[in-house]
Amino acid sequence: MSACVPTRDDHTSRSWRQSNGPGIKRPHSPPPPRRGGRFRIAGADLSASITVFLIAVPMSLGLAVAMDAPLEAGLVSAAIGGIVAGLLGGTPLQVSGPSAGLTVVTAELIQIYGWRTTCAITIGAGLLQILLGAVRAARSALAVSPAIVHGTLAGIGVAIALAQLHIVLGGSPQSSAVDNALALPAQLDRLSPAAPLVGGLTIAILMAWPRLPGRIGRAVRRIPAALASVAIATAVAAVAAPGTARVDLPSWRSHALPELPQGPVLALATAVFTVTLVASLESLLAAVAVDKLTTDRAGRQSTESPASAVPTAPPVRRADLDRELRGQGISNVLAGLLGGLPVSGGAVRSSANVRAGATGRASTVLHGVWVLLAAGLLVTALEWIPLAALAALVMMVGIQMVSYAHIRNVHKHREFPVYGATITGVVLFGVLKGVAIGIAVAVVIALHRLARTRITVTDQGGQHLVVVRGQLTFLAVPRLSRMLGRLPQGGDAVVELDGFFMDHAAYETIQDWSDAQTAQGGRVVFTGRSGGRIAEPASAAHSCCRPWTPWRNHHCHDRPEPDSVHRDRGTRADAGSEHHATATRPSPGTTDTTTDVTSNSTPTTSAAAPATEPVPGAPSSTALPATPRRTGSHRLVSGLSSFQRNTAPLVREELARLAREGQRPSQLFITCADSRLVTSMITASGPGDLFTVRNVGNLVPPPGAEAGDDSVGAAIEYAVDVLQVESITVCGHSGCGAMQALLGAEPDNPQTSLWRWLRHGLPSLERMESRHRAWARISGRLPADAVEQLCLTNVVQQLDHLRAHESVSRRLAAGTLQLHGMYFHVGEAQAYLLTEGASAGTCIDEVFDHVGPGDPSGSGELERTSA
Repeated sequence: MSACVPTRDDHTSRSWRQSNGPGIKRPHSPPPPRRGGRFRIAGADLSASITVFLIAVPMSLGLAVAMDAPLEAGLVSAAIGGIVAGLLGGTPLQVSGPSAGLTVVTAELIQIYGWRTTCAITIGAGLLQILLGAVRAARSALAVSPAIVHGTLAGIGVAIALAQLHIVLGGSPQSSAVDNALALPAQLDRLSPAAPLVGGLTIAILMAWPRLPGRIGRAVRRIPAALASVAIATAVAAVAAPGTARVDLPSWRSHALPELPQGPVLALATAVFTVTLVASLESLLAAVAVDKLTTDRAGRQSTESPASAVPTAPPVRRADLDRELRGQGISNVLAGLLGGLPVSGGAVRSSANVRAGATGRASTVLHGVWVLLAAGLLVTALEWIPLAALAALVMMVGIQMVSYAHIRNVHKHREFPVYGATITGVVLFGVLKGVAIGIAVAVVIALHRLARTRITVTDQGGQHLVVVRGQLTFLAVPRLSRMLGRLPQGGDAVVELDGFFMDHAAYETIQDWSDAQTAQGGRVVFTGRSGGRIAEPASAAHSCCRPWTPWRNHHCHDRPEPDSVHRDRGTRADAGSEHHATATRPSPGTTDTTTDVTSNSTPTTSAAAPATEPVPGAPSSTALPATPRRTGSHRLVSGLSSFQRNTAPLVREELARLAREGQRPSQLFITCADSRLVTSMITASGPGDLFTVRNVGNLVPPPGAEAGDDSVGAAIEYAVDVLQVESITVCGHSGCGAMQALLGAEPDNPQTSLWRWLRHGLPSLERMESRHRAWARISGRLPADAVEQLCLTNVVQQLDHLRAHESVSRRLAAGTLQLHGMYFHVGEAQAYLLTEGASAGTCIDEVFDHVGPGDPSGSGELERTSA
């Protein structure tokens, strides 16, 4: 596995071992804060803060309208989310403010308890978030399946869109998503044109603004689409529809502050828990998304800039999720105390912040300052905005929360039932019950997939080996994230995955960690259990065909003790080329690791001779090296166990079909019993493709010969007359012990069963020594030695013996059977085919042609045809 294990120099490997010094955080923890520094404002942060401010103001007002809350409460939350969460949160580039995910929950709380009690509930949710952050429970929140989170947000989005549609149509929303859907026909009957036209204009500008063409389009697209749509709709409404409903910002003197909550304790506790759950999950998922965007931006900048270029800005620190949760909690406590809406991290504002080029917290904090100034100085301008324009803006946000990309991902990862159950539950029964339904469905599905998962991390002197045994589901994500978090940032690692399933949550955790490590100069290699790299070729995702016998390091079930395995990994040379059937990169849903196959998978007919070599009398060079081996019974049981564990699940369906339909092989394949010759591997064939006859020396006794062998003749007759095969291949190989024995044969060789069998190879020896025949050879070179010469000649001679069989000659005369000669060089892993005329017996020159990787092939079938 040495090709898969990166190395590090001494200087680099020492850099992270000093992590126990004062002021140095542990690996994967956020870097320590700068001491003695000051709050710096870069030019990029200033421009990014203005961009986010222009998005946040209409969004905050629109969400306040959607929640039926005081409009100034949205501005209060936007300012607190920007300043407080920006300074105290753990994600520098995340922008917090009024939560779209909490729209439905907050609207229901306001309707049931009133605004002032809702503010108290927000304070309670903030205190609970602070507690969860203090006990470092942030990563445990990631154990919730992404299908549940995205289903919850999608259900909330549907509810938001249905409610805001009523305002766009000039009416008022109902208390639930179902009521809003049922009330739509009546709303359409009393439709007034002003509000729908303003809302339609807002939606049209929102959709068209990012697609404006030309140089002018590129210039005006710098203005956020949300601001442009609301501004244009406001200007048009001021001229064309002056009577339409507009924003009404009451005096700050009448601003409502919280009161002691009144109501059943259990109901209030449930409300606090619901707000905490939704706000925390939305914030943490947004933080993870911001980390992704930041890593992608850093990767693009590194590829676009020369390697020697000096970076213009320091790298952005990775998110500290526990600190982020505490920062969100403090923001919610202050928002509740000051009469604001619940606060959470927002994906729309955060992504705009990253794309605008922000480099630190300054952009987030400044955006909050601009919102605070606007709330005090721009009240008159804000009151010109039509409610229909804000409702249309929020309605589009709700529609975008139902993401087709999320639906496609959860379907690909076989989690669509969880997603569908969650979104249905949220729409019909509310957020908390919808989440509970989604969790119940996810648990039921996980029971079918869940197995014990063991994760170990081993330091191998400058690099780390992470071994994951078992299936990876979202329940293993906290432990997986914790183990990966202990590795040094930017370090080299090998991740060995030994399992058959990885869900979306685990995949995202590993992929995000890998991307972050790579972006910081590290190298991550994923391998299967046997050490083969797990890569993802371009065609892998669309290929429905895979070889039957992925075969590399196939003795992995004979491993020594674990300690010696890890020692060997560091010194093992890369033997040969990469695995011809490399497994795909870990995918959510199913993870295919390298399959261990230790035996030929094709039907085999033994023929009168033992399958072990060397042959008595052969040169001593053929003796096997004296290496210690496991007992035969152990190897048999281990191989069978490996087959049942790894290969049987892959071939069970195909074997069941073959059992129902019977065997219909297209070829009779006659080859040597040499253990190094794996017919299914070298022909890329599978069960049912080859009818195989194996014997010492790949001999075909002529019919009626003295001491003939009925086993081979019976197999030929059965294949030709009963199975109706289309071709017969005689395959010899390099270093054949039978041919070596024939070359060293003595006239008084003992008359054992083995030597009586080898007498059928004497015609091949006589043919090679004859001066009246051309020597068989490989195209472009002479045989390496007498053994290779006899191996080639033997293939041609056995084809002559085949033609003497009555069933074969009859089919050849009818033109329904073809003969092929083949030679396989074991040391080179190279196949050679006898030319067409020589295979048919019509050509004097006996030449074997090289078969290259680009030659025509067809799923294990030999495509050459004889004359």
